[in-house]
Amino acid sequence: LWQKQHQRYMALFSRSHDTTARMQSLGKFLQYLLQSLSLGAGAWLVIRGELSPGAMIASNALMSRATQPLNTLVGSWRNVLSTRTAFLRLENLLERYPEQNVGVAGPAPSGRIELRQLAAHVAGRQTPILQDVSAVFPAGSIIGVLGPSGSGKSTLARALLGIWPETHGDVLYDAVPVAAWNRDDLGPHLGYLPQDVELFEGTIAENVARFGTPDSDQVIEACKRAGVHEMVLRFPKGYDTPVGEGGSFLSGGQRQRIGLARALYRDPKILVLDEPNANLDDVGERAMVQALLDARERGSTVVLITHRRQVVAIMDHILALRDGRVTHFGTRDEVMTALQPAALAGANPPAAGLAPQAS
Repeated sequence: LWQKQHQRYMALFSRSHDTTARMQSLGKFLQYLLQSLSLGAGAWLVIRGELSPGAMIASNALMSRATQPLNTLVGSWRNVLSTRTAFLRLENLLERYPEQNVGVAGPAPSGRIELRQLAAHVAGRQTPILQDVSAVFPAGSIIGVLGPSGSGKSTLARALLGIWPETHGDVLYDAVPVAAWNRDDLGPHLGYLPQDVELFEGTIAENVARFGTPDSDQVIEACKRAGVHEMVLRFPKGYDTPVGEGGSFLSGGQRQRIGLARALYRDPKILVLDEPNANLDDVGERAMVQALLDARERGSTVVLITHRRQVVAIMDHILALRDGRVTHFGTRDEVMTALQPAALAGANPPAAGLAPQAS
C-alpha cells in the first residue's frame, strides 16, 4: 500500500516537474524571441537614422526587464500554490477555533467539580460521544470512572479539563465554568496524565516541571510521590538525563511514571488520570495507588479512569458510563452493590466491573 502511494506521488511530482520545465522553456523562448525582435527592429531604425545606437541598447534592456517577471512567475508558481493552501488551512483553523476570552483570575480551586448536562461532540459523527452527563465530585475525594471501551471515558477526561473543542453543558470548578477561568492561572492547579503519555525532548527534570523553571525540591518531591525517585537516580545523569524525542529513551512504564510525576508537580488541586496503570508492573501500580491516597490526604480531587479492579478499593465515588451516558453514580459501595446483581444474573461486564444498567 505504501509503495502504491509512493509511486502515485512520484508520478504526480514528475508530471508537475515536467510542466514547470516546459513553462520555463517557453518563457525563455519568448524572452529571447522578444529580445531578438527588439534588436532587429532597433537595428533597422538605426540604419534608417530614426534611432540612436544608445537608444537601441536601452530599448533592448527594457524589453529584457519587461519579460523577466514571466520567468520568475513560472519558477515560483509551486511556492505560490503551497502558500495559498497553507493560508486557507490556517484561515479555516482560526474560524473553527476563535480567540477565547482571557478569563477571570481568582483563587485556587478547592477541587469541587460539577457537571451539568455535559455533552461532547466530534465532527463527522451524528451521535455525541457524551450525552447529558451530570454529577458532582466532592473536593478531596477519589472518583473512579468505569466503563467499556468506547463509552466516552477519555473524552470525559478532556472535557473535565476544558480541552475538548466541541462541548455543550457546563463543567464547573467551584461554581465557575472551566471556560471562564484564566488558563495561565488555572494550569498550575491541574494535573493530567493522558492515556498516551507524551514527553518532550529535554531532561527528566524539565518534563516533570512542565518546561517551566524547574524547582528542584518540587521536582524531587513529585518524583518521590510517584515512586520514581530511585529509578531516576539510577540513570547516568539522574534528573538531567535526556528522555529523547517523545521520551524514546524510556520504556512505556517509565514514561507513564514520569508522566504521573509531572501531573503531581506542585501538588495540584485537581488530578485527572486516564489509565495511569496501563503500562505499570506491580511495583509501579502500588506506587501509583500510594500517590493517589497521598493526593487525597492533601485535599486533591482525583478523577481516575481505569479498567483494573484492583484500584476500585481506593475510590470514594464511582461514575459508570455506557455509550456516553451515565448508568450509575454514587459512593463506591452503592454503585458496586447496584452492579453486582446484573453480574450475578449472567451479564458479561467489562474488565472495569461495569455491568449493564440495572432495571
